[in-house]
Amino acid sequence: MNINGASWIDTALWVWFALTALSTAYITWDLFARTPEMKVMKWGWILVALYTGPVALVIYWFSCREPFPGAHEKFVAPQWKQTVGSLIHCMAGDATGIIVAATITAALGLPMGIDALIEYMAGFGFGLFIFQALFAKDMMGFSYWQAVRNTALPEWLSMNAMMAGMLPTMIILMTRNMNAMEPTSPRFWGIMSLATLIGGVLAFPINWWMVERGIKHGMGTERALGKGGSKLPANHAMNQGDMSGGDMSGMSHQGKNRTEMPGGEASSKPRPTPRPTPNALVLASLLTVALLAGGIGLAARHGDFSMSAKSMKSMDGMPMNGMSGAVNQPVPPNDQPMPPNSMRDRSKSGSGVTQDMKGMTMPK
Repeated sequence: MNINGASWIDTALWVWFALTALSTAYITWDLFARTPEMKVMKWGWILVALYTGPVALVIYWFSCREPFPGAHEKFVAPQWKQTVGSLIHCMAGDATGIIVAATITAALGLPMGIDALIEYMAGFGFGLFIFQALFAKDMMGFSYWQAVRNTALPEWLSMNAMMAGMLPTMIILMTRNMNAMEPTSPRFWGIMSLATLIGGVLAFPINWWMVERGIKHGMGTERALGKGGSKLPANHAMNQGDMSGGDMSGMSHQGKNRTEMPGGEASSKPRPTPRPTPNALVLASLLTVALLAGGIGLAARHGDFSMSAKSMKSMDGMPMNGMSGAVNQPVPPNDQPMPPNSMRDRSKSGSGVTQDMKGMTMPK
């Protein structure tokens, strides 16, 4: 083991965790003290900040933080900022489910193949039943199960892209450092942070498309939509429009099309959002499935789905490379004897082969 390498990685991780704590604290304060973001979005930002640290702070500063009083509606109107809002919901729900599942399955010692399946279901469940459905329920005046039905497809598309980035990151890095499988290791949380960032990058394009086509909501603001999204007259008018069949175009463009701008001026008339055709939805579904399949293939090629935290614990008593006074090479597969050359090299270096390997003799 490279002691110096391990030291700088662990030090860097603790610095990252400290910056993450500071970033999360600032975002939390700003959201509740000065930026009129919607309630569900506030908690989404806080969770994403916990997972992505300073990166979340930079994105929050340029996409959501109100630059001066009364400017939030206009500030969050651009398409890329609307997409960031959609992505925050995706990352908050999906990553939370995945990380919670990974923590539990690691404690149970399940193989990473089973772990990956549980993580996918947990991520989809958290994203759909908590962040997407509750948000749509409040904003659109739906019943809870109506909201679930209307957000199931957008959440599934987002989840496929998110998992396509998170899965290979976790599998590949954890099979290269088995200590990172343990939730008590800082490397476990470092890998989760990196995986969330990569998953978010891959999920951004599909969220852009869904917001642009009005099938997923974007960044909101409570001055236009209310803290939950359904109490103010502006939102009531939106709910009376053509929102059937899961159309969320009013949500994604509410900030720039129907809200009041600073100074009390009304914005321009809402422009129609082109709805995707059934063929476009099928194509988008196939693309995200292909993306997920690519992530699984990458994980299988460069990682090991059979590894588990339990298998790591079973190796605790085995000698490790780099320990003084012992022959510290792994036992070859199929119970074959250790290669003679390696033992001779050890004996020449004064490692004391005959003393350390009890019951074994040097080959002639």
